[in-house]
Amino acid sequence: MSTSLESDLEATILRLVEAKGPDKSISPEDAAKDVAAGRDVDWHSLLQPVRRAAIRLALDGRLTILRKGKPANPNDFKGVYRLSLPRD
Repeated sequence: MSTSLESDLEATILRLVEAKGPDKSISPEDAAKDVAAGRDVDWHSLLQPVRRAAIRLALDGRLTILRKGKPANPNDFKGVYRLSLPRD
């Protein structure tokens, strides 16, 4: 995967969660659709890259991955998840 795509995904995720604010979250699909709109790709193909970008951001402390509304371990989560700003 290109570094440009990785950077775009990370920047898009952060922009979207910051726009939502600390008490709201976004779905991975929101980020995938946003980035796909600017490229000639199907947003579904970006879901795994979005997941990897979210994990990197969560490990850096810049993002929280939520499962069922609660913070999840970025190294060990499965199923449906959402993304939010870290809650202090």
